[in-house]
Amino acid sequence: MAAAKAAPIWVTGALTLDPAEIEESFVRATGPGGQHVNTTSTAVQLRFDVRHSPSLTDDVRHRLERLAGRRLTRDGVIVLVAQGQRSQKRNREEALDRLVALIREAARPPTPRKKTRVSKAAKRRRVDDKKHHGAIKSLRSKRADD
Repeated sequence: MAAAKAAPIWVTGALTLDPAEIEESFVRATGPGGQHVNTTSTAVQLRFDVRHSPSLTDDVRHRLERLAGRRLTRDGVIVLVAQGQRSQKRNREEALDRLVALIREAARPPTPRKKTRVSKAAKRRRVDDKKHHGAIKSLRSKRADD
């Protein structure tokens, strides 16, 4: 019997990820937890290859690499570790949610910068303030005729 193909992961309306692109490994979580923590691997280490993903466009790929920061390896793989929950299932969901949120943020194109101008009144205020400050400083200096 053939294995059922996993449903795609929806990131945005136009962007989906193939679950086969995501690699999960389970490690032991750190921190307190009693005797049970020493025998179970509940922490999830999720890996996603940004540079070789067919799901991402070039623009999204570049923005995602910039957003990932320290979580991105030299090979272009995002590594996310989730160990806040006690169960493996909830840690998997948390890591996947964080990955989807990161990709969703990268999929949003940056808003173009609107050129603005400093108003004449603001320029005048700045010059007037400089003149006023200069006048105060000149009053502090010692006079040559003293």
